[in-house]
Amino acid sequence: MSDPIRLQILDDVAGCIQCVCDIQEKVDIAPNLLSYHLRVLREAGLVTATRRGRWMDYTMADDAATLIADALPARLRSDT
Repeated sequence: MSDPIRLQILDDVAGCIQCVCDIQEKVDIAPNLLSYHLRVLREAGLVTATRRGRWMDYTMADDAATLIADALPARLRSDT
């Protein structure tokens, strides 16, 4: 979450499934950097990936909003 590119990726995949090729069109970075950011998001549990032939499809994980909220300082959470 510490990088604006990751926020942009999360925004792109929120509520839908996006092929990595579609994400690449919207995020103006080199393909290897996009892969890096997607890996960080996957490892953090914020996105899920599904292989479709030679393509990878990404979507926001079901519990991503909870993970993000839990990472915020208590005074910024809406549940406190």
